[in-house]
Amino acid sequence: MSNNPDVYLLYEYMKKNAFTVRIKVNMTEKVDEEILTQAAGEAITRFPYYSVRVGLDEGENYVLLPNDRPIAVLPETDRRLVLGSEEVGEHLFAITYKENSIWFNWAHSLCGGFGAMYWVKTTLFQYLTKKYGKIKPPVDLKAVGSPVDEAEYAYPDPDQLPVEDPLKRYEEGDSNVGMEQDLFYFINPFSKDVYFYEVELDSKAFMEYAKKIDGTPNTVLSAILMKVAARYFPYQQGQHISAKIADDYRKDIGCPVSYRDFVRFIHVRYDWEMEEESIEKLNQRARGAVLLQMQPENSFEWFRKVCEARNGIDSQPNLKAKIKYAKKHSYYTSDTRDTYMVSYVGNMDWGGMAEYIQSIYSITDGNLMLEVNALPGKFCVSFQLLSKDRKALDLFCDILKEEQLPYTVSECMVRNMPDLLLPKPEKK
Repeated sequence: MSNNPDVYLLYEYMKKNAFTVRIKVNMTEKVDEEILTQAAGEAITRFPYYSVRVGLDEGENYVLLPNDRPIAVLPETDRRLVLGSEEVGEHLFAITYKENSIWFNWAHSLCGGFGAMYWVKTTLFQYLTKKYGKIKPPVDLKAVGSPVDEAEYAYPDPDQLPVEDPLKRYEEGDSNVGMEQDLFYFINPFSKDVYFYEVELDSKAFMEYAKKIDGTPNTVLSAILMKVAARYFPYQQGQHISAKIADDYRKDIGCPVSYRDFVRFIHVRYDWEMEEESIEKLNQRARGAVLLQMQPENSFEWFRKVCEARNGIDSQPNLKAKIKYAKKHSYYTSDTRDTYMVSYVGNMDWGGMAEYIQSIYSITDGNLMLEVNALPGKFCVSFQLLSKDRKALDLFCDILKEEQLPYTVSECMVRNMPDLLLPKPEKK
């Protein structure tokens, strides 16, 4: 692999799936634009690997070039923000705000939620201390002016990783349940908006429930969504329902603090008739799948697959060929297809900032997909759908009621995922 690892997902760009991410933070008070702009400008200096713009080299490879222009802080609107554009100073990171909410927008190619959350925390810490004075920092805060450790850039050599076969691979095949909804969105030229709901779960009640059935947030939500899917989608004979659970594997490959995106997926197969089982039993099935598939050998194998795909992109003669190859050999879309997905980044320390944050939601692409963040006392669940039909959400809420798990849910909101502007080769 000859290029910066952060560029490769850019080749898979699509208008309806630009591989961008948003984190929405709902504050306790109205956002002060002037203070936020100052804080954002200071915070980004701590992350030189995010202060970049996209260029093309002579071989028509995407490259990341230093970008010392100010990071954009703009009002949130109903139109899609375009990362990489002049409006945002060609940055792949930008901030928008409205009333008491702040949106952190970025291109997924550079990092996932793990890496971006450091930027979010640093920006919020700068903002809140300017607005309210001294605040206890989170234990993992990357403070403005602190040195950038080389470990933050870590990217292992796949040839140095062990090559033993995993004890267990997931070999149950794709689930085609829900595929019609996905295809309708991608091929329908009139389908434009995608939607989400903000769901709050009481974390004390939820974790007591999870502990009682020997579960984790990931496995319990996987079990609940199995029942949702079985009740929501028409029965399909010969088909199964399956869950995709995001697993951050950076520790397995020796780079525990790297900002880069190291996520693979654990899959849980459910037969349709399992809908009659209890959440406890469905949770046990998910726990078993997680335990079997979380072996480091699976991480090594996945990372080698990622590197192989990237080497293939490098070998193509021009940008058009690189894009074609990347989409055909995508390590995201070529992975096992599942009915729904759960992604939980884990419990996080917010220090004294938690006092000023009402909720925090990760917003991504995907249908019947849960993104989960934790704050003291609550889980913030972004319940993501491709349409305004809220039947799946209502079923989810019904099961929470059945299991006596307290929750609140917002009205339907448009995700407004950012677009990307990427350079094109000069015409010859």
